[in-house]
Amino acid sequence: MTLSRRNALLTGPALALAAAIPGVLQAQGAPTPRRGGSVTVHSTGEQRILNPALRASTGVYVIAGKIIEALVDLDAKGDPAPVLATAWKTTPDGKTITFTLREGVKWHDGKPFTSADVQFSAMEMWKKHLNYSTTLQLYLDAVDTPDANTAVFRYSRPMPLDLLLRALADLGYVVPRHVYEGTNLLENPANTAPIGTGPFKFSKYERGQYVIAVRNENYWRPGFPYLDQIIWRFIPDQAAATAAIESGQIHISPEGGLALSDLDRLKKSPKFEVSTRGNEGNAVMNTIEFNFRRKELADRRVREAIVRAIDTNFFCENFLYGFAKPATGPYPSTSPKFFAKDVPSYAFDKKKAEALLDEAGYKRNAKGQRFSLRLVPAPWGEDITLWSTFMQQSLQQVGIGVEIVRYDAAGFLSNVYKDWNFDLATGWHQYRGDPAVSTTVWYRSGSPKGAPWTNQWGWTSDGVDKLIDAAAFEIDPAKRRKLYADLATQINTEIPVWMAAERLLISVTNKNLQNHHNQPRWISSNWADLWLAA
Repeated sequence: MTLSRRNALLTGPALALAAAIPGVLQAQGAPTPRRGGSVTVHSTGEQRILNPALRASTGVYVIAGKIIEALVDLDAKGDPAPVLATAWKTTPDGKTITFTLREGVKWHDGKPFTSADVQFSAMEMWKKHLNYSTTLQLYLDAVDTPDANTAVFRYSRPMPLDLLLRALADLGYVVPRHVYEGTNLLENPANTAPIGTGPFKFSKYERGQYVIAVRNENYWRPGFPYLDQIIWRFIPDQAAATAAIESGQIHISPEGGLALSDLDRLKKSPKFEVSTRGNEGNAVMNTIEFNFRRKELADRRVREAIVRAIDTNFFCENFLYGFAKPATGPYPSTSPKFFAKDVPSYAFDKKKAEALLDEAGYKRNAKGQRFSLRLVPAPWGEDITLWSTFMQQSLQQVGIGVEIVRYDAAGFLSNVYKDWNFDLATGWHQYRGDPAVSTTVWYRSGSPKGAPWTNQWGWTSDGVDKLIDAAAFEIDPAKRRKLYADLATQINTEIPVWMAAERLLISVTNKNLQNHHNQPRWISSNWADLWLAA
């Protein structure tokens, strides 16, 4: 089954080229793109590694995705689109997937791109080091290279083609074998001075200040990119970043790195677009994570009571300025292939919450208290800080005392996922196109202790584990969707983790920028067709 159907539908060299470039087909009557210019991008903090074949992170993609390319990306509809791979097919048993690679592509140092680069990236980086991909590629046995333009992925268990293609948009970036082979992969200088095949070439990284990439004059897509250069400025202070946006020093803040109150104000300005458009592939869900080692939380009635005691809709409308909405299960509504509508849900109902707590045997004492919990919130995002405080206030109203204990990033990851030193935790789940990529690890038992964003709750379910495993290897798309719908029903019934609110990353874009946010993971994409009006 070959999915790169655009090449068959369009004829002529120009149309065939456009078909391979997500987002470059211009609407009739659209202004002619202007070549040249420099765009400056707000970055909230340094990543310190710019190799997306080693680190799966939107913060890495925002920079490195313009320099290093993946086998596939997404088109405007969210379907897989060719990049370094031009076609793909799978065998009936799902154990062999063959990629036809683009010819005539060169690395920024002039060396040719070949199947050897794909083989090395897949076997040495994606399979061994890349977060989420180590699980995705667990049963990848080999990548054969019968010729320079063919890579044959061989699996010991079935790999659903639709899963692999969606995952490779994030987890399929290819780096040059000749630069990394025989070196310490994690300490190679190319991790901070990347060499890719993309429309922009790495130029400079000034620690604590900026990264610069310049036009790749030998890019394989003739006529692209339009821009001369992109500059990413590190501005962690929200007020300073907002001032830079308003003064025109910054053209875009792509990751929602400004204060929510400023986002609400800037969306009223005619100079900016403040929107979640083009971020549909970056859905984020605020979580309530339960430690089942605490006896009260091991009782399902208590977990339901906690969910019912929190008015998530009020929180989204009044604290997040309407930039979020209540979630209804483990998959966000921006994932239409898997979003499950008919699942158990728990509307805000304080009386029901109180009754459930009473039924579980935790009645109020003379002081009106039932028990107290220790809440550990993640330190990224204003919304998490607000959400943890809102949780505390809401639970106090039903007699549950909450102590909020805050840590830096390392302390949060250690206390929650390694030391299990929490009762409740809250952070983000970022959905990555398919439940098998980043979602099911929150629920399946057996994750190594200390692995971030995995099931470290002390909760196990044989039924859930079996559903997760069955869906991971089911090559029939319709059957996969049914398995994930069944999984959502079981998860919402048991409530091991509650995905409370869903939202998309919010971008603030100067309206002089053209062709922006034209596909669902645009901020991570290559920006070859982005241009700046005079």
